[in-house]
Amino acid sequence: MYLVDYHLHSNNSFDSNATIESVCEAAIENKINEICFTEHFSVKEGIKSYGFLNLKKYSEEIRECREKYKDKLSIKVGIEVCEPHENEEELREAIEYIPFDFILGSVHNFDYNVGLNTYMSKNTKEESYSRYFKEVNKVCTSPYIDVVAHLDLMKRYAFNTHGNYDFNEYVDMIKEVLTNIIKSGKGIEVNTSTLRSVVSETMPSVDILKLYHELGGTIITVGSDAHKSEDVGAGIRESIEVLKNIGFKNIYRFENRKPIAIEI
Repeated sequence: MYLVDYHLHSNNSFDSNATIESVCEAAIENKINEICFTEHFSVKEGIKSYGFLNLKKYSEEIRECREKYKDKLSIKVGIEVCEPHENEEELREAIEYIPFDFILGSVHNFDYNVGLNTYMSKNTKEESYSRYFKEVNKVCTSPYIDVVAHLDLMKRYAFNTHGNYDFNEYVDMIKEVLTNIIKSGKGIEVNTSTLRSVVSETMPSVDILKLYHELGGTIITVGSDAHKSEDVGAGIRESIEVLKNIGFKNIYRFENRKPIAIEI
């Protein structure tokens, strides 16, 4: 099978020290056929990703590695946009003429610059999860993204303090989010990073993946969310098997922001 990892960070993101070259080498070693770098990007002042990504440097490093590994690895260029529903005009101007292959949209902050961990520490479990899913519902219709990243990310921050959420308590909110994603022609990702943590399940959970399938959702990507080269490709094969067992026929890769099905 053609294996892909569509959520990767290098030192072009503020929270990674990995080089693009080392990530590519790890992908080849782990027999991944195609990768997409999704560096953190934001036009919102006051958060860590603001102003960090040097697009010229990033593009040049991608170009060099595409040439170096052209017979071994397909390399796509993307970004992960924090809160794309905020500062939309600035975001449009920043990315309009850049030929990205893929754009993830995510919620890492509330109210422009309050991080999830900070919010969770000052609010109840119910308030934290409810607020998170409400914010995700704003992200999912953005014209500036292709796929919603780690759809239930709040559990990664809340797990040790509040514990995981009960899917049945939030199913109506989650259903609304997934319905809007599907109507907007967007997709979701299976993010495997929490398989490497105390959470011990993907983002989103299998329950959400099943509901997405039941609602008719088809566009779905898989990504390790690796911030270091040794995590590239981690959990990808296992997650594809889970998707296959749920009933998904394809996962997706992207080119020029257009989804392309890969049969599983």
